[in-house]
Parts: sequence; C-alpha cells; structure tokens
Amino acid sequence: MATTDLNEIFNIVNGEHGDPHTVLGMHEAELKGRRMVIVRAYLPGAEAITVIDTVNKRKRYPMEKIHQDGFFEAVIEDREEWFRYMLEYTDGTGHSWKGYDPYSFEPSISEYDRYLFGAGTHYEIYEKMGGRLITHGGVKGASFTVWAPNAKSVSVIGDFNLWDSRRNPMRLLGESGIWEIFIPGLKEGDLYKFHVTQCDGRRVDKTDPYGLFFQKRPDTAAVLYPMKRYKWKDTRWMTARKKADVLKKPMNIYEVHLGSWKRVPEEGNRFLTYTELAEQLVPYVKEMGFSHIELMPVEEHPFDGSWGYQVTGYYAPTSRYGTPDEFKYFVDTCHQNGIGVILDWVPAHFPRDNFALARFDGTALYEHEDSRRGEHRQWGTYIFNYGRKEVTNFLLANGIFWTQAYHLDGLRVDAVASMLYLDFAKDEGEWLPNQYGGTENIEAVEFLKHMNSVLVGQGSGAILIAEESTSWEGVTKDVKENGLGFTLKWNMGWMNDFLDYMHYDPIYRKYHHNQLTFGMAYHFSENFILVLSHDEVVHEKSSMVGKMPGDDWQRFANLRLAYGFMYGHPGKKLLFMGGEFGQYQEWCEARSLDWHLLQYADHIHMQTYMKELNHLYLAEKPFWEKDYDADGFSWIECDDRDSSVVSFVRRSADKELVFVCNFTPNTYFEFRLGVPAEGVYKEIFNSDETRFGGSGVVNKKAVKSEPMAWNRCQQSVNICVPPLGMTVLEREPKPAAPAKAKKNMPAKARKVKE
Repeated sequence: MATTDLNEIFNIVNGEHGDPHTVLGMHEAELKGRRMVIVRAYLPGAEAITVIDTVNKRKRYPMEKIHQDGFFEAVIEDREEWFRYMLEYTDGTGHSWKGYDPYSFEPSISEYDRYLFGAGTHYEIYEKMGGRLITHGGVKGASFTVWAPNAKSVSVIGDFNLWDSRRNPMRLLGESGIWEIFIPGLKEGDLYKFHVTQCDGRRVDKTDPYGLFFQKRPDTAAVLYPMKRYKWKDTRWMTARKKADVLKKPMNIYEVHLGSWKRVPEEGNRFLTYTELAEQLVPYVKEMGFSHIELMPVEEHPFDGSWGYQVTGYYAPTSRYGTPDEFKYFVDTCHQNGIGVILDWVPAHFPRDNFALARFDGTALYEHEDSRRGEHRQWGTYIFNYGRKEVTNFLLANGIFWTQAYHLDGLRVDAVASMLYLDFAKDEGEWLPNQYGGTENIEAVEFLKHMNSVLVGQGSGAILIAEESTSWEGVTKDVKENGLGFTLKWNMGWMNDFLDYMHYDPIYRKYHHNQLTFGMAYHFSENFILVLSHDEVVHEKSSMVGKMPGDDWQRFANLRLAYGFMYGHPGKKLLFMGGEFGQYQEWCEARSLDWHLLQYADHIHMQTYMKELNHLYLAEKPFWEKDYDADGFSWIECDDRDSSVVSFVRRSADKELVFVCNFTPNTYFEFRLGVPAEGVYKEIFNSDETRFGGSGVVNKKAVKSEPMAWNRCQQSVNICVPPLGMTVLEREPKPAAPAKAKKNMPAKARKVKE
C-alpha cells in the first residue's frame, strides 16, 4: 500500500513538483506506531528498483512499483534511521545499473551562501551556482543550482538522463529562489540544460547562466568541466602584478579578435585554437613590442557577427577556439612572455535569445520588466536590472571570476555610457527618469562603484578600463571621493577629433588645428587611454591607412605620423590588429587579416615602423612614466596652425624627450625649434627614415643648442623636419667632469690612496 499522496505522485510524474526531495529519497516515518524508513524513487521506463545498503550490501530491499510511469516505493520496516544507500535499476530489456540516489543528499549550497547571494555580496558565488563537478557527502558527481524564483518547477536535463525533464527535478530552497540538486556519478564532458516550467506554465530549456563551458554554436548545451585542474606557471607575473603601479608603467595594447586575427585556409578557413594562438599570436605580439593584448569578448556567444558583445555564457570562454584549460594556457603563455591580457567585458546588456538569460523564469528576471528601463531597442538587447541584488551579484562575481580563475590582468568594460544614462540612445518617451527626475541610472552607478571597489580591494593588481564616451566626471576617480573607481578610461573624444583631423588634406589642416591640440586641455581630468580601436575600421569607416589623404606614399607617411603623434601624446595606447601593417580593407570578423600584404614594401615598412616605435616606447620612460602628471608634458609650440607643426616635451623623473610633428608634406631643412634646456640634441627616432618607407629627411648629426630665444624657450636648435613626419630628439647627458687630484699631496701618495 502506497504511503504517498496521489497528488504528490502525479506532480512528480508530470514534472511539476516544486520540492521533489520531500517525496523522493529516504525518509524516516512512523507507521502503525512503529518507526521505520521509507524510500521512494522515480525513473521513467524502469521495471524494477532495489534499495541496497552501501555498508551491508547483503541487505537489499526490492521496491514496489506504484505508478506505471516508474514511481517506486519501499517501506523498510527493519530500519529506524536514515542510512547511506544505492539504487539498482532494471529496465524493460533486463539491463541493470547502480547509482546513488540524487534525492538522498543534503543541499550542495549552504544557507549562508544563499543569504550572501540574496544580499548581493557573494563574490565567489560562481563556485556554488550552475553545474559544478564536486564531491558531496563523500560521493563524486555534479551539483546543479539555478536562480529562477518565479518558476513553477525546474529540472536538469542532459545526455546522462536522455534529456528527459521528468528524471531529475530540482528542489526550491526556501525564499532564495535557488533550485538545487546533486546528481551522483556525472563526469567531465556531460551535457546539460535546465528545463524550466515558467510562471505562466510555458516550458523552456535554458542554458546555465553560470556554465563554465558550452557546446560549439549553434548548439547551446552547457558542458560539465573541472575548473581547478590546470597548473599555472605564471607565479612571477602574478606576484609582480600585485605590486605594479600601472599608471607609471608602459601600456601599448594590441586589440585582437581571436577568430579573425589569422585563420587556416587549407582546413576550411577554420579558426586558430587557443593553443595555436599561444604559439603564433603571443610571439608576434612580443616581437612587435606590445605590452598587452586586449581580447574582444571571448565569453560564449551564439552569433559571430556580434563580435562577442552579445553574451549568453558569461562564465565560459567560447568553445569556438577550444576548452577552458586551453584558454588558460593561452593566458599563461602571454604572462610567461611578459604580456598582459585584458578582456572586453559586457555587463551593460544581453541578447534576447530564448535559450539564455532572457525572461528566464517567465518574468523579467535579469532585465527590467518595463521596456523603457529594460531594453536597448537600437541594439535589440535587454538591459540588466542593477536594482536587483542577485543580478548585480551575478555580474560582480563574473568580473572577479575572470581575474581570478583565468588570471586576466584587467577588464575593459564595454558601453559604460549606456549604463550610466537612462536615456542613452533613446528618444523621448522611450525612457524613464530616475526618482529625482534625472537621466542618471543611479542603480548602475552604484553597481559600478561596488564592483570597482571590490576588485581594487582584493589587491590582485587587476585593472578596470571604462569605454565611456561622455563627459561624466570622475570615471577614474577613487570611489571614496565619489568617483566611479575605474583605473583607466578610453579617450573617445581624442580619437574622434584626431581621426577627423587626419582625414583632411594637409592644405586644409590649419583650419582644424584645434582638433589636433584640444585633447591636452582636458587630458589630466581622467586617466586616459588613447584608442584606435576596431570600431574605427568597420561599417564603411575605412581602414586606418584608408582614412589618410593623398597618394599611397602620403597615406603611409600620414599613418606613420599619426601613430608617432599618438605615442608621444600622454596616455596609454591601444591599436586594433591590422593597423600595424596598414591593412587596406575594413576589418571583417568572417575572414583573416590580410597577411598576404606583407609581400609588398609599403606594408613591410609600416610593420617595421610600428615594431620599432613600440620598442622605443617600452624602452624610454618619458613616453609613459608621467602620463598622468602635468609635469610629464609641456608644449613647445602648439599654436602654429599655418605650418601645422606641433612640438612638445615628454619627461620622466630623469630624462626629457622632444617631439616634433609636421602634418604637411612640406620639408623644413632649416627649422628653428625651442628646446627646454641647453645641451646637445641627437635624433633617436624619425618616421621618415627610408627603412620605414620615408623620404630620408633625417638629422644624422647631433646639434648643440644656441642661446637664441624661440617658442618661449631660452635655448633653440636648428634641425630638419621631414614631410608628414615625426622626429624625436634626446638631450645628451653632460660628460662627467674629470676627478681632481687633491692638492698638497705627492703624486706617489695620491696613487697609493686611489
């Protein structure tokens, strides 16, 4: 006779029970005045199930089938207390197998973990949520947890249970909104999803928001994967990172889209793997003299054309290029070669794909319900609800996850402006003001401050970079001083002004001179990075060399000049891949860079130029030591719009460099230039050298300054200034005065004393 209520059985059989652990598994009970144990199990298609005592395996208790769909029960009258057991299943073909009962385990996520998650302060929640391979109660298997507070029921489906949503229903843990189950015996490589009966009764299969690894698109199942197996070899790098002051260190970043940097045409134009990228990209970046690689988003995403900016797997490196351990190997290889790795990170919005975060439990869970707060119509995406603690915990822990689990050196936070402003890219009537009637997204601001303060407070040395295009004050100011707390900010204003200036024919540049120099008027208001990013070489904006005016020679001369001015200008640097060798075509994610161009002299010269400019940058402290100190820069001449020549000084603690940039094709063989101090000046770099493809107007000999006032300087020199060129001068140190022999001491005595 069944001891279970029929409604409970029907809810289990139909996959609609909110807490199956209260029915299934082993339970102590009192029947007919006696204490005994009851075991219930459910397996569609099972013909027989037997309970086996794991201590005394001779004790076996056949179960009674009380529902034809596979619901079994055993009343064990000779046992009074719960004991560890296994179940032996037999199907209709006579095949038998054994396993621990998933419904015999305590929750794999503690009440305290759930409390912290609800408060938004569980900074390592990624170790508890999602599908995780663990040992629980002395048994190996996988724990599954998912936040879906408004779902009617949730179950785990996968290749291990024939994708049958009835076999592994999960339990809802109190008011946390978290559903949980531990399934013994699962292993690396098992596929899974969450089958969610949403609040309106609709059934959907959702991928794991905390999944660590996914099938290659277009498939979307998560893959069980061990996260702590890889043995890192970058201890020296990680230790040094904690101590470094990034603002006083060189940073010239190579921005990369891994899927199109290089491909393998002889194998169907396939992507390079993470391992192949470690073997090819890393040596190239090191040889070229870049200090960091910035990766366009590698978090899992379904659509190649989104470039990774519409994420569906926030905790997983995309399987397009390999496994999580292979991605770790790539990062590890970078670090062992002295190269930092920055990840583009997208906490601003997410796609509408039905299998992912969108309307997860039938409600607007990760997003706002009101479309005026919850949608970017221009992008076709949803906006995260930063007012919900569980959502901000998901994002905050994700940022920490990438810097901890994958040793990434920083996050470049995408679309910060869209997070800060409620009316970003929205017309009137499409947005709601905040409680004070303003446009600021107060909840998003608090999230950014919280995230930045936590990441900085951890002391890992990881940096945070804002892609922020507005005049919001204090983006890189300390949170304690009411700033947002970012380490660095992309200088979008400089980028727009400078590229606009460079596209003009040199004859017209004097009318736009302010666009060249205006950046220094606000440079010290934030910690800026000067960027020439992927956004500037797509959507018919042309490639970098394609933006330059003139014939081929002038285009490449202009490009060398542009990069030279950029590197001399205060601020860290970023250049998108392909720009270093003057790719003609706009970038496209579907094909490789045009490496074949390196058979032509113009592109070889351009690549050589960037290589030497990068190495000069790394070697000379004045380029970067005082990027954010007003003492590190001063104009020599910035107002000579008629000649379109600008000159300035860059300083470190112990050295000065003088930069002269000529934005016209005029050659000046006798150019009077003010210099900051008396001395002998030698040219250490010139963009017009013939080995760079230039015309060879260089200063072969050092020149001694003269006491002739010029450009508001008391000393000046006469030099050659190349056409469409940049030259860098260094003042030679004064020779040390010879040591004087002490007076009144015989020569022999002096020699002995010395």
